[in-house]
Amino acid sequence: MKRREFLAALMAAACSRTAKSTPKGMPEVTSAPLPHPVARTCDGAELVEWDFSGVTTRAAILKPEGLQNTRVPVLVALHGRGEAIKGPERGALGWPNDYNLTKALTRVCAPPLIANDFEGLVEDAHLAEMNAWLAQHPWKGLVVVCPWVPDLNLRSDTELVDYGRFVVETILPRVVREMPATNATGIDGVSLGGAVALRAGLAFPSTFKAVAALQPAIDDSRVSDLVDLARVARTKRPDLALRLTTSHEDYYRDVTHALSDAWKNAGVQHDFSELPGPHDYIFNRGPGAYEMLLWHARVLGS
Repeated sequence: MKRREFLAALMAAACSRTAKSTPKGMPEVTSAPLPHPVARTCDGAELVEWDFSGVTTRAAILKPEGLQNTRVPVLVALHGRGEAIKGPERGALGWPNDYNLTKALTRVCAPPLIANDFEGLVEDAHLAEMNAWLAQHPWKGLVVVCPWVPDLNLRSDTELVDYGRFVVETILPRVVREMPATNATGIDGVSLGGAVALRAGLAFPSTFKAVAALQPAIDDSRVSDLVDLARVARTKRPDLALRLTTSHEDYYRDVTHALSDAWKNAGVQHDFSELPGPHDYIFNRGPGAYEMLLWHARVLGS
């Protein structure tokens, strides 16, 4: 399906709220046995998939299991370009399957985390910090929403904002209706998804309490725009939490540093991390997944 056709259908669906669709169950993703005995604090996540009336797209939802009369914050997690070109059915499963997020949600329920969870891409001191945080804040859960992201033109504000509007006006209201979700919502993504998360998230600060990006696929021409957008968003929502994450071998390392420096110079407070690893699936399955989950759990109050 061409990007233009998707966006036209997407906008038509956002304007019509009369049709409702029903989520259908998906098999749970199995993960390898845990490497050592642990005391569990939760039950991982159930994987379900949603279709949307009038739009050829899909979203995979990781719903916390074992909750009893409890609602938890929402994280919108956007995948990279590799999943965009796979199409909606396979692409929406990027974070749950291809990036092993389902396994990561099982492991944060059963700390301590170990280096193998991060594909070996973690420093001992940082691993200790993460385990200390989990010891003090046992995992309560997040509803993780993984919508398919088409191969959007990252230089087109219209496409990025329209996509964000679809998430805000069509996907998230359904999440609140059908999932054990609060209104505390963050958005994040990797590579293509990181660039989309920044632009879409900053466009809707009344919806997103946290906006972050992993190895965002931005270029130097976007830095000044993202400074202006962050300033405006923070004016509208002073408690907006922001984070940028890159890695030692990230293609976008230099420009991510440049954006962080520009935010600092503009007085836009944010968190910044540079982690081990390349711009590749091994990063997504290791540091990317765990950093994303724990940061959003902290700032969203999970």
